[in-house]
Amino acid sequence: MSGRRLLEIASNSVASALAAQAGGADRIELFDNLAQGGTTPSRGSVAVARDRLRIPLFVLIRPRPGDFHYDAQETEIMLRDIESCRQLGCDGVVIGALTMDGDVDIPLCRELVAAAGPLGITFHRAFDAARDLPSAMEQVINLGCQRILSSGGAVSAMAGSHTLRQLATQAGDRIRVMAGAGLDAGNIADVTVQSGCNELHASAKASRTSPMRHHNPALAGLENDWVQSDAELVSALRRALDQMG
Repeated sequence: MSGRRLLEIASNSVASALAAQAGGADRIELFDNLAQGGTTPSRGSVAVARDRLRIPLFVLIRPRPGDFHYDAQETEIMLRDIESCRQLGCDGVVIGALTMDGDVDIPLCRELVAAAGPLGITFHRAFDAARDLPSAMEQVINLGCQRILSSGGAVSAMAGSHTLRQLATQAGDRIRVMAGAGLDAGNIADVTVQSGCNELHASAKASRTSPMRHHNPALAGLENDWVQSDAELVSALRRALDQMG
């Protein structure tokens, strides 16, 4: 299929989001705690990102790491975070919740969707943890979400590309399936072809070394290097997609 593919960059900080924009990303998913699968970023991070980005900003709504089954207190947190995103002028939110049996938690997700109002909605990789992906897709479609982020239930989008193609075929024009997990410039074109997905999600992360000259050796665990999205890696992803024609 010809035409421009959409590249979303998973950004674990405002610095990552700005690097992604500079590298040619089409949309940002902003979150915190990359190493633990992502949680909701601070209101300050969302506000600064919204002020400085020219491309659409979606914010992950996830109150903690771990599974995707949430209690009443966690639901209240998510609803308040969505309200904050609306107040700050975000373009969308990224949600997801499951029952204890691995089905989409319809009542809870309906609350989240209603709270989002006019914002765009992506159903995140809680989808991949569902017990039956085709059934989960129908549930997500009925919720009114615009897209699902998925690796096809596999460890990476490459490994799950066959399942992603089946899901994209099932989805038709009703919802977009966005392939994500383990994408880089070397495999993103192959995943696009094999999955049939035209929205791709990657972190394009690189290590950053602390510029501080003084380090307390006793606090080494608190002063580790970190990772963030890299503009050149994003540019490489963008070129790989554009060269597909």
